[in-house]
Amino acid sequence: MKLYDFDGMFDKKLSDYIAKNAGKYKESEWEDIIPKLYKQFGDVYIKSVGNTPNGFYAALSDAELISALKTHLKQGVPVSEFLCSAIESRNAISLLLPLLDGCEEEREYAVNLIGADDSAIKKYMQMLTVPDLDEDFKSRLADNIKQKADLVINEAVANYEKGVEKEFMLEIMSRTVIPDEKIFKILLNEFRSDPENIPLHASYLASYGDTRALEYLLDKIDEEGISFIEYKELLLAIEVLGGTYDKSRDFSSDPYYKILTEHSVNVADIFGQSDKN
Repeated sequence: MKLYDFDGMFDKKLSDYIAKNAGKYKESEWEDIIPKLYKQFGDVYIKSVGNTPNGFYAALSDAELISALKTHLKQGVPVSEFLCSAIESRNAISLLLPLLDGCEEEREYAVNLIGADDSAIKKYMQMLTVPDLDEDFKSRLADNIKQKADLVINEAVANYEKGVEKEFMLEIMSRTVIPDEKIFKILLNEFRSDPENIPLHASYLASYGDTRALEYLLDKIDEEGISFIEYKELLLAIEVLGGTYDKSRDFSSDPYYKILTEHSVNVADIFGQSDKN
């Protein structure tokens, strides 16, 4: 199968177009125009190809599309959005799954194209525990797993108990939909026993959605020693769970609060709620 660098072809045509229209548009306008031109390019007939970019990929089988992706990556030929869109339009998940065991680039593209499909969640969980994988990549795996957390809840608990990627496992557990007393107790215990990460664990309790956590959140937010950031995150968690906290608090001596007020930063823009301190 012959490979075509459609992105390279587009870049050449774009350079010519920009040169012909120099000074006609502002930089911000080009930012809007270029994506539209790229989309239109997908339906432009290219004589050397004998087809449009979209038409070229539409004529390939599922297996040929995946093979093209792998070959592009192997040979360093840019992967166009036209190829990715063609793959996404097919039912090709089973053909993409083996790429999760491939090179770094194959894994990256596979996760992007597979997303949170049920068939990949357990594999994602296995990959999440591999020590040498990039942390950003692990975060993307976790983001997909969280959407289907109940499919791997047993694995999440087991990994947590072994101390494997503990924070990822807590985050995944917090997104389960099926109520589980053990999960609630784990999340609550982490909140109560980790004073250095109160905002994080408060968010897990909020995500989990068990209103029994309210009494513990309310007790914590009422403590005099909490910081302004902790206060705002606790307040958000309380409100997510349907509770309220209206006690007036003074954070004028809090260093972070001072930074916000001195620079006229609206705390509502940061925390997504009105400032009730």
